[in-house]
Amino acid sequence: MNSGQPKYGVRAIAAREVKRLLANRLYLVCMLLAPLISVVFFLSLMHSGLPTDLPVAVVDLDRTSTSRNLTRQLDAFSQTEIVQHLNSFSEARIAMQRGEVYGIYYIPEGFSVEAASGKQPKLSFYTNGTYLIAASLLFRDMKTISVLAGASVGLQTGVAQGKPTAQIMGQLQPISIDTHALGNPWLNYSVYLNNTILPGILQLMIFLMTVYCIGIEIKHDTAVEWLQMGRGCLFKSLLGKLLPHTVIFTIVGFMMCAVLYGFNSFPLQSGWLPMLTAMFLLVIASQAVGIFMIGVLPTLRLGLSFASLFGMISFSIVGFSFPVLAMHPSLQALSDLFPLRHYFLIYIDQALNGRDLYYSLGEYLWLLAFLILPFLIGKTLKKALLYMKYIP
Repeated sequence: MNSGQPKYGVRAIAAREVKRLLANRLYLVCMLLAPLISVVFFLSLMHSGLPTDLPVAVVDLDRTSTSRNLTRQLDAFSQTEIVQHLNSFSEARIAMQRGEVYGIYYIPEGFSVEAASGKQPKLSFYTNGTYLIAASLLFRDMKTISVLAGASVGLQTGVAQGKPTAQIMGQLQPISIDTHALGNPWLNYSVYLNNTILPGILQLMIFLMTVYCIGIEIKHDTAVEWLQMGRGCLFKSLLGKLLPHTVIFTIVGFMMCAVLYGFNSFPLQSGWLPMLTAMFLLVIASQAVGIFMIGVLPTLRLGLSFASLFGMISFSIVGFSFPVLAMHPSLQALSDLFPLRHYFLIYIDQALNGRDLYYSLGEYLWLLAFLILPFLIGKTLKKALLYMKYIP
């Protein structure tokens, strides 16, 4: 008899679970490798912050020094790179359909003459909306250069008429706009997206592993043995089983925070404690949701399907890609059922904006409220663990 390790209680169950973790490579892949690969991949993908040198085709039918100067100024933008000078719009359209360019800048014939004579010529630009980010950035650059071209023509016309420069500028831009981007003044996509995508991937892995580690007990008919080690108490059994998972996922989550806020120096206005606390609460809240999933659908394949679907929906409904306030009211209410939503709001308030902790207390309480879910499904789950038989 091995007297060095108790056969019953939380410690014994935790030791049993550690052995199962070490014996199954799936745990290693999902709990360590998948989050690590995600961190390296997404941070490398968005290393520059914004996409640069997006390909654009120019159709210059004017062929004057003015139009060539306009083209050079457009090419000077960091997000835009003119890769093709074409002779007709049809050629440019074909290039866009082939995916060779994301935008078309069209300068009509006689542009310089009409601009100098005050006939208001039209500059046209087209973007491929299939590529949302690329199209948005190119639209901004081409619109900016078009506005600047109009101002340049207006300035030259005013000077030719003998008006002072100050009077001309007052007519061209009667209101001067002073813009300040708060929280993320660099407009860095990595700062905004990776701080939610990476915790979202971690949440998904927690869902899957929580469902898997409980569902596999049912599949392999070891659930009764597991419950007996907890002396029939589901709470102790779950606590012992998920404790190693909690430690590992918390360490992985803290390492993500270290990479994001330490190595990459992303904004962390309120310090480390609010975000580390939010990360820990995200881990245990996600585990609670995972327990609820396997309790509702106490078969391994259905539980994993539920976890996958719920985890993937999180990326769309929590509000970092499309604002929740713009969604249908029913979806706005549904977004509160995802732990990632509340972590995201804490990140916005604490890391980006540096608001007082008081304003985020509601989100911390939401994450704690998810811990109620296992108690709601406890009887159903225990019954499934005791009496359900796996049918291949």
